[in-house]
Amino acid sequence: MTRIAIIGGHGKVALELSGILAKSGANITSIIRNPDHGDDVAATGATPLVLDVENSTTAEIAAALSGHDAVVWSAGAGGGAPERTYAVDRDAAIRSMDAAALAGVRRYVMVSYLGAGLDHGVPPDNSFHAYAEAKAAADAHLRDSGLEWTILGPGALTDGPGNGLIDVNPADTSNGTGTSRANVALVAAAVLGRPRTAGRTVEFRDGTLPLAAALEPIS
Repeated sequence: MTRIAIIGGHGKVALELSGILAKSGANITSIIRNPDHGDDVAATGATPLVLDVENSTTAEIAAALSGHDAVVWSAGAGGGAPERTYAVDRDAAIRSMDAAALAGVRRYVMVSYLGAGLDHGVPPDNSFHAYAEAKAAADAHLRDSGLEWTILGPGALTDGPGNGLIDVNPADTSNGTGTSRANVALVAAAVLGRPRTAGRTVEFRDGTLPLAAALEPIS
């Protein structure tokens, strides 16, 4: 994977990821909504590309993805109004998958969350419900897309250190134990280099196993 597009390039996970990938020699395009964030992205070694995916068509996103080997979705509405959560975390994410297929970009890595799914169990009166519904729909679309997908399901995100120690597919999917954003970035970079993780959902949280050992059974 030499050319990788990251959608949501100014997020904390994305900034970590672009730095990791750039140091490995990859060419990174970080897609951002706010042009004021361009300098932060460029400092990681990535090339910023301003595109508001929430308000872009599938064809416009496909044009941005054309020529890349892989795409990583790390964007999100960040809470707030349910309408915008659905617009970004579901609708724009789905358009990006269709755009990747249109552009001939087969590899797609989705940053989701631990416990995501159609049976998420979040009640409608919970503020997390719209996000859970949006991610469930987006993940389901990705699994049916025909792309070479990997869905990452980290636990509740923290700003802890990226020590590369994780537990994969934990039996307890509650949010009692967090996952550092830096470790999420390390896992995303790792699965991009492991073609056998395509077609797999990798749920994980900060843990005890070195990254290579934790991923070995599925890669």
